[in-house]
Amino acid sequence: MKKPAIRGLGLALLTVGLAGVLVGVTMLPGAATPPVNLVNTPLARGSNTSDGTIPLKAGTDVALAQITVTPGGSSGWHSHPGGAIVVVQQGSLTVYESVGSKCEIATYTAGQAFVERPGELDQVINTGTIPYVLFVTFPRVPQGEPARTDEANPGTCPGV
Repeated sequence: MKKPAIRGLGLALLTVGLAGVLVGVTMLPGAATPPVNLVNTPLARGSNTSDGTIPLKAGTDVALAQITVTPGGSSGWHSHPGGAIVVVQQGSLTVYESVGSKCEIATYTAGQAFVERPGELDQVINTGTIPYVLFVTFPRVPQGEPARTDEANPGTCPGV
């Protein structure tokens, strides 16, 4: 009589364990979303050693890049550890920003500039008919670390 009880207990434990694995796998955040048709050309990078009046942090880097994205291309969901100061040289783009459970949308064209705050979660899409070209300054980049962090789609901007 004891063998069926032990076998039943074993099956119950196995079932609970498998259910736990299934829940764990489905609850994990999704994979990062990669850029599409994006070319990032690093232009310069240097370590901040000054005590200037712009709020930079000594010991971090300041990086400068030219980013080009063809029509329909995108940045993929991403953030920047020290933020980004962006100047649009050519084209137009739409920025989708995940803010809590909301999606904020802004469009920028040549001659405009905007700021992405540190840790801000964005997806940028070329909604125009020509490649967009950006010149981007990345302040406060931790030394030896990338200026950009690929992020999973937060699900706050449906269809993006």
